[in-house]
Amino acid sequence: MGNKKTISTKTMVLGAVLTALVIVLQFMGAFIHLGMFSISLVLIPIVIGAATCGISIGAWLGLVFGLVVLFSGDASAFLMINAPGTVITVLAKGVLAGFCAGLIYKWLEKYNRTVAVIAAAIVCPLVNTGVFLIGCFVFFFEAIKAWGVAGGYENVIQYMLLGLVGGNFLFELGTNIVLAPIVVRLINIRKKQI
Repeated sequence: MGNKKTISTKTMVLGAVLTALVIVLQFMGAFIHLGMFSISLVLIPIVIGAATCGISIGAWLGLVFGLVVLFSGDASAFLMINAPGTVITVLAKGVLAGFCAGLIYKWLEKYNRTVAVIAAAIVCPLVNTGVFLIGCFVFFFEAIKAWGVAGGYENVIQYMLLGLVGGNFLFELGTNIVLAPIVVRLINIRKKQI
């Protein structure tokens, strides 16, 4: 029973450190823009948390990510159009990105930890961007259509994929894939300590 408490404490401490890292990285990322939005540097800590601490910590880190996006002003253009839709979209994309990264990691870890981390590192930005695009369709379609026309895009889908999320998504996905081996090493170190 003492060992379980120690593991729980270690998980809580790592979760707290990753929470602070998510906050710092998101505020730092707010100053780096690709297109209309700042890049998300927080997806790797979310993957690390989901893989080392579990699905619930992954979802928690995603929630923190979403809250920082809302409080940092990064979602201000959307808040002016539809505040409830913005809150729902931003929080859902963060929570689901962390949750799904943790779920895919847990499912694949028993077969191969490296594959599990790479899959989680891919799933995290896919879910983050996918939920954002769904939110755009549901809550902001007319505004995004107008932004696309103003930006010279022929149709709204082209604008959403190329102008709105394209560069950010590719950056986030590439960063996650490149850093995945580092995540594997961190997980291996963490597993040896437990």
